Amino acid sequence: MMHQQQPLSVPAGFRPVGDCRIRESVGLGLPDLVPGLVIEHRPARTVTEAEHVQVLALMGNEAPIHSDIEYCRRTGQPKVLVCGMLTLNIVLGMTVRATSGMTTGNLALDEVRWTQPVHVGDTLSARSTVLSARPSGSRPDQGIVTCRVDGFNQHDALVVTGTRTFFVPTHPDVVRDATHY
Repeated sequence: MMHQQQPLSVPAGFRPVGDCRIRESVGLGLPDLVPGLVIEHRPARTVTEAEHVQVLALMGNEAPIHSDIEYCRRTGQPKVLVCGMLTLNIVLGMTVRATSGMTTGNLALDEVRWTQPVHVGDTLSARSTVLSARPSGSRPDQGIVTCRVDGFNQHDALVVTGTRTFFVPTHPDVVRDATHY
C-alpha cells in the first residue's frame, strides 16, 4: 500500500525549503524588530575554566584578579573573577542568532556596565530589548536597530548591560533566499 505524504507543518522559527525539508531561521529583519520587543535568549551558557584561561591568554590579560586565587583571597574575593570581556562576549554571542544573525555590520556598543562579578561555573543568560528600529538613510535594503542587552547569572542577578546598534535587512526573506539562510 502506498503511503500518502501529509502536508508539511512548519514549526515557528523555520521555513519550508523543499519537499519535507525545513530550514531554521537565523536573524530577524527590520519588520520583526519593533521597539519594546523583549527577546529572552536560550540556551544559557555556563562559563568554563578552559574558556576563561584561553581568553586571558589570547588577550594577554595578566591581571591577578583573573588568575591568582591567593591575590583574590587577600583582596577580599573568594574566587578569581572571569574577565569582563569574556562575560560581555558570551552574553552578546547569545543574542546574535535571533537579533542580528543576518547583519551586515555592527555600528556601536555603548553604555556597557558590569554590575556583578562572574566566576567560573556561573551560568549566564541574555535578554535583548529593542529600543529603536528604523530604515537606514544610506542603505535602502538595510535597517538600523538598537537593543539594550542584559546578561544575568543563575540567580537572575544582572551581571552586564549595554546597548548595541547594528544593521538588519529590511526584507529578510530576500536575503534568506539569496544566501540559502
